[in-house]
Amino acid sequence: MPTTAVNIQLVVACALVDADGRVLVAQRPEGKDMAGLWEFPGGKLEAGETPEQALIRELKEELSIDVTQACLAPLSFASHSYEAMHLLMPLYICRKWGGQVIARENQAVKWCTPRQLFDLDMPAADKPLIAPLRDTI
Repeated sequence: MPTTAVNIQLVVACALVDADGRVLVAQRPEGKDMAGLWEFPGGKLEAGETPEQALIRELKEELSIDVTQACLAPLSFASHSYEAMHLLMPLYICRKWGGQVIARENQAVKWCTPRQLFDLDMPAADKPLIAPLRDTI
């Protein structure tokens, strides 16, 4: 059976959980793919980065918070085929960070209970991550 090369895109995401058990989600801004959809913060790995290093960098760039690797716990992952690529996305949970969340990339952010996440318009890859997150919090 012939095989076709698959373009695998590795991205990393984080479920920031506050003291009340709510999770932070960010809305993709206009001009980006899937604009308007709510997602867990994170992003693409840069050359030479581990998933944890990428997540620490992305959370600082996107939300102005400081996270250490010791505060990141792997929770689950998504594996989803989009038209142009296949997305592989580990989801980490983080309950402790330094600083206040400030949206720095023109995106809306909000805190939701795990149950409220099911009602959000999210990318297809993010949706299967809600149930394991709900069961963990």
